[in-house]
Amino acid sequence: MARPLPSQGKEVMVGSKGVIKKEEFVRIITKTLYSLGYEKSGAVLEEESGITLHKPMVNLFREQVIDGNWDNAVVTLNKIGLQDENIVKSAAFLILEQKFFELLRNDNVMGAMKTLRCEITPLGVNRKRVHELSTCMISCSPQQLFLGFSKLGIDSSSSRLKLLEELQKVLPPTVMVPERRLENLVEQALTVQRDACYFHNSVDGLSLYIDHHCGKDQIPSRTLQVLHAHHDEVWFIQFSNNGKYLASASNDKSAIIWEVDEDGELLLRHTLNGHQKSVMMVAWSPDDCQLLTCGQEETIRRWDVESGKCLHVYEKPVGLISCAWFPDGKQILSGLADENFFIWDLDGNEVDCWKGQRSTKTSDFAVAKDGNLIISMSRENTILLFDRETKQERLIEEASTITSFSLSEDGDFLLVNLVSEEIHLWNIRNDPVRVNRYNGHKRNRFVIRSCFGGSEQAFIASGSEDSQVYIWHRATGDLIETLAGHSGTVNCVSWNPTNPHMLASASDDHTVRIWGAKKASLKRKDVGSSNCNSNGFHSNGNAHGNGFVHQCNGNSTK
Repeated sequence: MARPLPSQGKEVMVGSKGVIKKEEFVRIITKTLYSLGYEKSGAVLEEESGITLHKPMVNLFREQVIDGNWDNAVVTLNKIGLQDENIVKSAAFLILEQKFFELLRNDNVMGAMKTLRCEITPLGVNRKRVHELSTCMISCSPQQLFLGFSKLGIDSSSSRLKLLEELQKVLPPTVMVPERRLENLVEQALTVQRDACYFHNSVDGLSLYIDHHCGKDQIPSRTLQVLHAHHDEVWFIQFSNNGKYLASASNDKSAIIWEVDEDGELLLRHTLNGHQKSVMMVAWSPDDCQLLTCGQEETIRRWDVESGKCLHVYEKPVGLISCAWFPDGKQILSGLADENFFIWDLDGNEVDCWKGQRSTKTSDFAVAKDGNLIISMSRENTILLFDRETKQERLIEEASTITSFSLSEDGDFLLVNLVSEEIHLWNIRNDPVRVNRYNGHKRNRFVIRSCFGGSEQAFIASGSEDSQVYIWHRATGDLIETLAGHSGTVNCVSWNPTNPHMLASASDDHTVRIWGAKKASLKRKDVGSSNCNSNGFHSNGNAHGNGFVHQCNGNSTK
């Protein structure tokens, strides 16, 4: 028996702020110990503290539920001392519903019918569910029995445990302490700390031992590598979905696949040749096993990432200007120079097309994760959100000309770059709403691309015509970093989706820069150039980074 807690005329409080009620605190800890399987420790805490987890009547009620003693459980429920009659009825409904299902499961149809008619229905609650039970009663088929049990579980013992969890949601927490209450409180505290952390970009999980705080050194702002393998302006870069590869596209008519090794260093894996014009963009397949490259008003080529072999060439007489994958990895979307766009299967068969003023000559398209929403340019200052299934069209209309856009990982937000040297953030979950804007970067003549990034995509990064990379805080719009290092326009940036400390930028200076956090232990290395640069950093000594050069017919030379 637990020792009675001495009365002090008022509730005992614990904690430095004096806001935590000791009885609640101890009960929650006791509940957690039992939930973790520490039965003896839970019992000892009840004994030493004099604070019981549950009153004797509640313990009896729980035992009766676990034992399937339904009639006595309902009687005990009414003796617990609940003041709200609606709560008593709702809890009784759950108990009797379980009784109903178990009677049916044991082929006691008459008993189940009596329970439904004489016990459940008179409660006068959840009439919709009562109708469903009646339907189940009439049909009484194994399939419908299964559907009935799916809510609580098929096995009697496990379904009764789940019934207790459902009852805990209905009964006041002072009567039955909710499951995992301590875990929920701790998670809430950690979430508040994380959300309050302005520079939160941590790779490791939050610790319970100390208050969470990230410094500015968590933002990738130090050059770790400079990749020199391209021979002309680098227009586009994109990390793979798994963060293990980076693809770059250049005015030198080639694309390069870089591999991120275990130490975070990028090594040249494949050089992809075959385009007759500049490569404007690349797109990774959902499983990262294939890569699309799109030439400037030319062809789209599909490559095998492992071998570097060209698997297929997609072409139209008017020339293709964009490419994107559908989430199933079985179809691709392409924009044409005649302002139409097509959907192809992997073998190059035309699946669907939209003709007319559906897009401008832009290389930006996006397909949402559901595969239905297609995002494209409609006019110079308008983006079309088109649902293939419902045929619904929604528009994002800007006051200035749109140059590019980027879709967030969750598919709910769109980042729109404008000629007015602003980047706008739109919520597109329902009717499009502009929620933030970012400025400070320079754009005069070229297409500049931006991206989401960092832990939970809490930051926005963009290239700029002043040779710098700009990083903003997504929620506040504050400019927090300006990264210098390139000697030409920064055309595109890409944030590693699995490593918030790795950011890549592509420039007219023919290089790709890899940026990391200031705390990173990696040494900066130049890859793809046989000469030392002016800062004294050496390359790996091979003009192709020990990778392979591939022609479109799949032939390769080392």
